[in-house]
Amino acid sequence: MAPPSEPTDRVRRLALELSDPVPMRRGSVSERTVKCGKPGCACAEDPEARHGPYVSLVRVVGGKTESRWVAPEQAEALRRQVEAGHAFRRKVEVYWEACEEWADAELKPPAASDEEAEKRGSKKRPTGRSRKKSSGS
Repeated sequence: MAPPSEPTDRVRRLALELSDPVPMRRGSVSERTVKCGKPGCACAEDPEARHGPYVSLVRVVGGKTESRWVAPEQAEALRRQVEAGHAFRRKVEVYWEACEEWADAELKPPAASDEEAEKRGSKKRPTGRSRKKSSGS
């Protein structure tokens, strides 16, 4: 078995990008206005008078949706963190693809010279069917 090949420059560059830590989160940012339910409050009748907007982080944990309210002054930082998480996930996908290309290159057989390829000709490939057994056995 041949030793593993060295990572390509692209794989090294992508790995370096992934190793640069930044605050990030999974999920998405949700902004909504709400009705309070108090009798006589204008929010019940007029959509423009609803309370908010309230900002929350929404994400799935263990198959269940979690929502976490965030103070209005923290909303911009939350958006930056969520976008950083999305960017990280995209980078991880690109890294996976580059590593798979590298792995594919490692599996390719060594290239035969044109002369060797001509001498060998084509090989008969198995059809995948088993031979029939004789009825006399």
